[in-house]
Amino acid sequence: MKPVDHRPSLDRAAALAFDWLESLDDRPVGPPVDAAALLACAPVTNLPDEGVAPDVAVEELATWLEPGLSALGSGRYLALVNGGTLPAGLGADWLVSAWDQHAAFAEHGPAPVAAEQVAGRWILDVLDLPRDAAVGFPTGAQAANTIGLLAARHHVLAAHDINVERAGLVGAPPTTLIGSAEQHSSVARSARVIGLGSDAIVTVPSDSSGAMDPDAARAAILGHDGPLIVNAQAGNVNAGAFDPIDAIADAVAERRSERDDVWLHVDGAFGLWVRASSRRAALAAGAERADSWACDAHKWLNTPYDCGISIVADRAVLAAAVGVRAAYLPPAGEVDDPTDRVLEFSRRARGVPVWAALRSLGRLGVERLVDGACDAAEALAAAIESIDGLRVRGQGINQVVVEAVDSAGESDPDRTSAVLAAVAADGRCYPSGTVWQGRPGIRLSVSNWRTDLDDVEVIAAAFADAVR
Repeated sequence: MKPVDHRPSLDRAAALAFDWLESLDDRPVGPPVDAAALLACAPVTNLPDEGVAPDVAVEELATWLEPGLSALGSGRYLALVNGGTLPAGLGADWLVSAWDQHAAFAEHGPAPVAAEQVAGRWILDVLDLPRDAAVGFPTGAQAANTIGLLAARHHVLAAHDINVERAGLVGAPPTTLIGSAEQHSSVARSARVIGLGSDAIVTVPSDSSGAMDPDAARAAILGHDGPLIVNAQAGNVNAGAFDPIDAIADAVAERRSERDDVWLHVDGAFGLWVRASSRRAALAAGAERADSWACDAHKWLNTPYDCGISIVADRAVLAAAVGVRAAYLPPAGEVDDPTDRVLEFSRRARGVPVWAALRSLGRLGVERLVDGACDAAEALAAAIESIDGLRVRGQGINQVVVEAVDSAGESDPDRTSAVLAAVAADGRCYPSGTVWQGRPGIRLSVSNWRTDLDDVEVIAAAFADAVR
C-alpha cells in the first residue's frame, strides 16, 4: 500500500486560499494581466522528465496565475452574471475534491447522489415548481438548456410516432423552436447541438425592455403546424426583463388541447430565482406551468463554479431522452441515477455544495439573497442616473444597462466604450460590455451575495470619475 501525505500540499493550498479570500476587498476587481501575458511568463514551458514535490507544484501554480485572477468574490464584480461563493458552498466543494466520489450512479456513489436528491427537492420547493420533477446538476445553464430541449425534442416527435433516440431526425417532421428576439445565445447553441439547427428558430418581437410581445407569441404558437418547442425567458441578460410566461403558457395549453406536440421550456439561468422572493415572484408567474426549466446555482445561489440546474417535469421523458444503460453499468434502482438526468458519465458531485449553500441559507436566506441583489441594483441604477454624462437604459431585478451621452443628451457609443475601459482599468469594480438593441452599453449584474450599499457607493464613484 503506497503511503501518502496530503498535508504539505493541502496546508499550502489552504494558506494560499485564505490569502486570496482575505485580499478580495483590496485588490483590483478585474484581472490585472491577460492570458497572453500569463502564457508568456509560464514558469515551465516543456514538461520536465522529473517532477517536484506536491506543495512546490501548488506554490508554483499559485504564484504564476495569481496576477490573472479576477476577484469574483468581491461585491463589486459586475461582469457577465457571476455570483460569488457562499462559505458553506466553498467548504463543501473542498470536501467534494477530497472525497473524490463517482457521482453518476446511486450504487457507486450513494453519498453524493443522496445529497443531490435532497438539494433537488429543496430547489423545487424554493422555486415553487412541480415537486415530482426531475432535477439534475450539469455544468451550467447551457447544458441545462440542452437537456431541456432534448426532452422537448423527444416529446414533440413522439407525438408524431417518431422515436428520435433510435431513428434520429432523418424522416422526422421539422421541429420549430419559438423564442424571443432577445433570447439567450445558449438556446440557439443548444438547438444546433441537438440537431434542430439555427434555421429552426422562429423569433418573436420583443418590447423595449427585452420581453417577448405576448400577442405576437400567441399568434406564432397557435399559427404553427408541426412539432413545436417554445422557449420563454425568465430574466433578459441585459435589462432583466421577463417574457409573459403565463400568457405564453395559455397559448401552449390551447395548442396542446388540439395536439400534444408542443413543449414549453423556461430559460431562467438567473431570473428563475425571483420565485424565491415574495416581493418579486410575480415576475415569473406561470413558470410552474412549463415542461422544463434551466437555471444556474453558480449565478444567484452563489455556489462555486461550475453548477447548473436542469429541471424536467416528466421524469420518464427525460430518462428516455438522455438516459443510458449498458451491461457493465448498474441497473436502475430505488433512487434515480444522475445519468438519467444529465449528459455526463464522469461528473463532479455538484449538488453537494448546493445542499450546503441551501442548508446555510434556509428559505428566508435565499429570499434575502435575491432581494438584496435586486435592491442593490436599483440603488446602483439610481446613483448612476444622477451622474452627468451617463444614462441608465434599462434596469430589472439585478441587471443594469448604462450608456454615456453627449452634451445634448444623445447616445454616445464612443464615450460609452471609453467609460467602460476606464472603469475596468480603475479596478474598483468590473462591469462588462454589451450591444443591446443596436447600441453599445455597459452591463452591471449584481449577483454576488456580498454586494451592499457601501459597494454601490464605490461603484458609482468609479463611474463618476470615468465619465469626467
